[in-house]
Amino acid sequence: MTSIPSASEPAVPAAAAVPRASRRARPALSAAGAAAVLVTLLTGAALPAARGAAHGAPPPAVPAAAAVPVTAMVGFATVDALGRNGTTGGAGGPEVTVTTAAELEDYAGRRGPYVIRVSGRIAVDDMITVVADKSILGVGTSAEITGGGLQLGSTTRPGNNVIIRNIRFTGASDDSISVTNKAHHVWIDHNDFSGGHDGLLDIKRESDLVTVSWNRFHHHSKALLLGHSDNHTADVGKLRVTYHHNFFDGTDQRHPRVRFAEPVHVFNNYYRNNALYGVASTENAGVLVEGNHFENVAHPVYVGYDKSGPGRVVERNNRYVNSGAPQTAGTVVEPRTYYPYTLDDPAAVPAIVTAGAGVGKIGL
Repeated sequence: MTSIPSASEPAVPAAAAVPRASRRARPALSAAGAAAVLVTLLTGAALPAARGAAHGAPPPAVPAAAAVPVTAMVGFATVDALGRNGTTGGAGGPEVTVTTAAELEDYAGRRGPYVIRVSGRIAVDDMITVVADKSILGVGTSAEITGGGLQLGSTTRPGNNVIIRNIRFTGASDDSISVTNKAHHVWIDHNDFSGGHDGLLDIKRESDLVTVSWNRFHHHSKALLLGHSDNHTADVGKLRVTYHHNFFDGTDQRHPRVRFAEPVHVFNNYYRNNALYGVASTENAGVLVEGNHFENVAHPVYVGYDKSGPGRVVERNNRYVNSGAPQTAGTVVEPRTYYPYTLDDPAAVPAIVTAGAGVGKIGL
């Protein structure tokens, strides 16, 4: 597989305080953007990956008007591997609407494909286990899971081929979503995460082939963990994840914090007012940080963090506004080895992401 060489590592400034900018109103969608948003994916079936540049050179930036439609699945969730050709969720199965925790737990744990529509606010006590071949889709703009979260898979029942979209997750007693126990082919898209006890979205324990796209993370410290612990070396060769067009809105850290995984593709995300850091690559992980917009982030990228050993990072075509310099090291496998994609101009990322990320943007 092709590896990307890193640039020489620039010095990172001392941990000076970065002023937190006031929150701005989210811009309205353009007519073209609104038309794209109205395209729906009612069954939870996978859409084709966006067509990207030819293998070998960084993909060209494109203007905001030509941005990837916000309903398109891109990244590792589209890959033909591990016995699955992409991620389809519950497509082809019965469609049900749930309004209580008991109903959600029942259908999420049933054998076979289901399209599960979450209507209104559902309070749960703990983690609800989601097993294979499920689409869990919020209805309208008010779907919410609060007090607990969703765990994809158990040690005996895999959580493969799962789609979660258009749901607000608040106040989880543990993680809001945990992708774990070797779950693979997962798409987590257009959700809103805030105020949990631990991680907002953790991917760990040999899970693989995941796309995290068009989500908003806010009012929390630990956003995204990728890799269970420094001792869980079984994650080597797994945890291939794409993070794109997410809005890290004032969250402190882990956007993501990565152990062992390669490649991890972090592209076209909007980082704003992140107090501790943006991305951390540790324990020999290989991370490509590409086409992102960092605003008021003193430490956009770390190589190694806390007690974890250094990872590898290649950064290219990012924009740093009132932010520090990224750390880089080593080489990383090129994501285009696995899938095509189109890169948006990082200068346009704040407008694109704030208009398209979060709930109520996809007409489910």
